[in-house]
Amino acid sequence: MTRRAGTQQYPDVEPDLPPRSRGVIALLEENCTVCMLCARECPDWCIYIDSHKEEVVVPGAARARQRNVLDRFDIDFSLCMYCGICVEVCPFDALYWSPEFEYAEYDIRDLLHDKDHLGGWMATVPPPPAHDPNGEPSKEEATAARKAAGGPAPGRAAGGPATPRVRPQRPTGTADPS
Repeated sequence: MTRRAGTQQYPDVEPDLPPRSRGVIALLEENCTVCMLCARECPDWCIYIDSHKEEVVVPGAARARQRNVLDRFDIDFSLCMYCGICVEVCPFDALYWSPEFEYAEYDIRDLLHDKDHLGGWMATVPPPPAHDPNGEPSKEEATAARKAAGGPAPGRAAGGPATPRVRPQRPTGTADPS
């Protein structure tokens, strides 16, 4: 009540957004394996995915492998409630939050963004935050440090095979003294 209102003149002055702001969802198409988890978990059903399978011949393999190829990945932002479940559930990091928020359209049908449009938002995705130096190192960092130091892997004795697990011995049939 004692401070003056701080009105920002938005179109003329860009707002200062907090880091990792949620704006629009971006797609990294190379990481998408068409697992459909994002579309299945979306509470609004605003994600549309189509794909087909291609055979990949692997030399030396008994038969050809199959690979899913992404044909269509659309998000209808007129239905999306920006909950972020699709970003969180993606196991291959194909979906990211972009801080861009200026994508208003005059026609509601233009809010259906295809994979090319979603891929264009990837340039605006900020890098992930740095690891906390006071926290525990990640599993990958700990393994790399152990290998660099030449230490043994967990559960193995230095220079030897894995330490065997010892099971406690159960007493064999002892006669009841009474």
